[in-house]
Amino acid sequence: MHTWALQLRPQQKGWAIGFELLLVTLGSLFLAGMAQIAFYLWFTPVPVTMQTFAVLLLGACLGSKRGAFAVLLYLAEGALGLPFFAGGGFGLAYLLGVKAGYLLGFLPAAYLVGLLFERGAAKSYLNTFLAMTLGSTIILGCGALWLSQFVGFSGALSLGVFPFLLGDLLKVGAATAALPTISRFLQK
Repeated sequence: MHTWALQLRPQQKGWAIGFELLLVTLGSLFLAGMAQIAFYLWFTPVPVTMQTFAVLLLGACLGSKRGAFAVLLYLAEGALGLPFFAGGGFGLAYLLGVKAGYLLGFLPAAYLVGLLFERGAAKSYLNTFLAMTLGSTIILGCGALWLSQFVGFSGALSLGVFPFLLGDLLKVGAATAALPTISRFLQK
């Protein structure tokens, strides 16, 4: 199974650019919506959100390029002042703050997950789960690297990785389980 968006092509070439823009824009809005499902743990500056879930699905459903462009558009929208980041955050200062590594990690994660799906990662639940786990690992790794600039390496692990492992595993599982249903719905 390939990403569903690869199978959707407008019949007339004049509609192709509009179609691509629509998919990318809807993807960025989906990510912005999932960012609003957020809460903070009392001991870490990094919120728990549904963004990882959204990024994994964007890569899987839209493919590498569209998924990454949807994330890039989301980051630009938030940086330009739309309240699209976690909990309604916005602005360049937010984008470059302690959470920047996670936000910027969304780009390679969406691209890699999309690329793996374009190359057949969805052939089994295990492959889907592993591809999405890799995407989640990229997000956590990028986030921890950036966060370590503020709190050191061990602080980044204790504040920005370990508290999120179980939640990310659950989000990967949820995205893996939801993907076949979402793909069937979108193909209709």
